[in-house]
Amino acid sequence: MADIQVKSESTLIKKVGDIANVLASAGVGFTDYLTQLTYILFLKMDDEREAYGFESAIPEGYKWQDLLDLSGEDLVEKYEEILEELAKKDGLIGTIFTKATNKIDRPVLLAKVIEMVASENWYMMEGDLKGAIYESILEKNGQDRKSGAGQYFTPRALIKAMVDVTDPKITETVADPACGTGGFLLAAYEHMKPQSKEIAKQKFLKEHAFFGADNTPLVVTLASMNLYLHDIGTESSPIVCQDSLIDKSDKMFDVILANPPFGTRPQGSVEVYANRPEFVKTSDNQVNFLQHIMSIVRTNGRVAVVLPDNVLTDGGATAKVREKLLKDFNLHTILRLPTGIFYANGVKTNVLFFQKGAPTEDIWVYDYRTGVKHTMATKPMTRANLDDFVACYCSGHMQDRVPTYSADEPNGRWRKFTKEEVYSRDFLKLDFKWMDLGEKDDRTIGELLGDMHTKHPQSPKQLPNCKISLEVSSCD
Repeated sequence: MADIQVKSESTLIKKVGDIANVLASAGVGFTDYLTQLTYILFLKMDDEREAYGFESAIPEGYKWQDLLDLSGEDLVEKYEEILEELAKKDGLIGTIFTKATNKIDRPVLLAKVIEMVASENWYMMEGDLKGAIYESILEKNGQDRKSGAGQYFTPRALIKAMVDVTDPKITETVADPACGTGGFLLAAYEHMKPQSKEIAKQKFLKEHAFFGADNTPLVVTLASMNLYLHDIGTESSPIVCQDSLIDKSDKMFDVILANPPFGTRPQGSVEVYANRPEFVKTSDNQVNFLQHIMSIVRTNGRVAVVLPDNVLTDGGATAKVREKLLKDFNLHTILRLPTGIFYANGVKTNVLFFQKGAPTEDIWVYDYRTGVKHTMATKPMTRANLDDFVACYCSGHMQDRVPTYSADEPNGRWRKFTKEEVYSRDFLKLDFKWMDLGEKDDRTIGELLGDMHTKHPQSPKQLPNCKISLEVSSCD
């Protein structure tokens, strides 16, 4: 049975991908294709549900069946009419079709997508299977640098490790205020789902446990559909289209998992401080998101958030936010990440793990940056790369943590910094560095160039037997 499902998954992924290639050759980008596929797939699944006796919330005249007998410009016009009508609806439908517009204006190409979707029964397909198919095309979309879609995609290996150590429970609420395509929420769901078979807990998990927000309508559509295909939020989507930084709701959550956008707010955006005067005033997106997250996590709630280095080192307003973080939250763990794991080049980031309700004392730091190289194309980070960090973290029994750093092992990656060490640092800077992977090479120049000649035969074979000491240090 497992083999059949694997074959079905790979076959369907190929089918979806083949249509993407056809459209790409005709000038329709992958993001536009993925969006239209989402709309059409939802219409088809709604039709299938109705055939099984479920009531449809889509009004008559705007359903899947209304597309099937059309072709040419009639097909395009009807499709665009459906999108316009459903974008006005409330609830799940309105969320899926947020500001929906047609990006496939050639009838023959639109017909190909409809034909492909029509060839499968999606509603009765296992949630894990159809969800995996959709996740696969989201990942491919995230790799499309031209479209900028990579900004919405956090490596799944990192998400999985963050969820594993944060360990959300099936009775808890989980939020991501910058949810992108919903990767954190979906990983949390997969972590929580096996914890209980009780009907009430499973119902809570699927209908009330999650909340996600993004200010980009396209992303809200993709995230809503991603969760819907995994049977989450089938009546009302947990995803909303809003600017989290000016949201003043009183919703609070047990667990926050996020990788918020970096940089400054776009021109024309409402100034955060104008709406949130309780915040320390700053134009940095990441610092404002940190403040927002601090404001929506419940007492004893847990946070895992990806933030760039400047949040740990900048002075001024950022230092004031750091001071508040250390005063009101237990920032117990920092994971230093290498470059090359996100689609933006050269970004130095960290994951901050903290809990609300007690001040910070000791901070444990895992350096997975020094001497670590990853690239998206040839050497992507895998979940196995973070196994050692997860083991060192000791989720659920942090009192058992043991450092791998010591006087005898100065390059151990897991180190504890005491309260005295933390609070004595200038401006409470949290850029902890200690590893030195420098290596000495005591070959003579003759030996060195001899080795070079072996690899590059055009180089000189011999030089005087002078002694040279080369020291190569790793760059942080």
